[in-house]
Amino acid sequence: MTVSTTCPADGVRVVTVDRPPVNALPVQGWYDLADAVRAAGRDPEVRCVVLAAAGRGFNAGVDIKELQRDTGHEALIGANRGCAEAFAAVYTCEVPVVAAVHGFCLGGGVGLVGNADAIVASEDAVFGLPELDRGALGAATHLARLVPQHLMRTLYYTSRTVGAAELLAHGSVWRVAPSHELMDSAMELAQEIAAKDGHLLRLAKAALNGIDPVDVQRSYRFEQGFTFEANLAGTADRVRDTFGKEA
Repeated sequence: MTVSTTCPADGVRVVTVDRPPVNALPVQGWYDLADAVRAAGRDPEVRCVVLAAAGRGFNAGVDIKELQRDTGHEALIGANRGCAEAFAAVYTCEVPVVAAVHGFCLGGGVGLVGNADAIVASEDAVFGLPELDRGALGAATHLARLVPQHLMRTLYYTSRTVGAAELLAHGSVWRVAPSHELMDSAMELAQEIAAKDGHLLRLAKAALNGIDPVDVQRSYRFEQGFTFEANLAGTADRVRDTFGKEA
């Protein structure tokens, strides 16, 4: 099962992604994740959602092989829309979302955690956008919510990653924990949030989204337009076809 939901504590819903080997999601997986997060937020008994993942890392983004198998544009359009849906579901979730991140958090993973309300990361967590190495563009909107502007641009242009400790120093990660304590740390924060009044939490989430200086949904869709342009120009296919063939 790619996406599952559990209720380990009063007021807390955990949505877990599990798609071996690296949690790179196909088109349907992004929609399934969006549905699970939205359903959790709509539940009046839920006051905080924890977004987690099983396996080697949090998320490796889009399933590139699914795009490579498609001879037309259907998979690309589906992936773009699916990512937009999943990212929006996290951002507009009616209650706060805590991302519990371990291992790699790349591409679409950054889109998810960049839209979360809080991030708890393991010591081995790394964050980055390898989009330029994958024939795509996008999620700079979300990386810009994690690091300062010039660092975001450098990471984007180079496809380098940044570790959890550095994000902690920038204030975008709440806590860095040993891998075996990650979920306990995320649950501790989630339960502290869930102890608040549910109605007030929902009002607070709507209020904070309303004062955001950037419309993250609109800006992300703007970025995606350049992915389409790269695809139509043939650049995306040329770069994407090198995926998995690096020396």
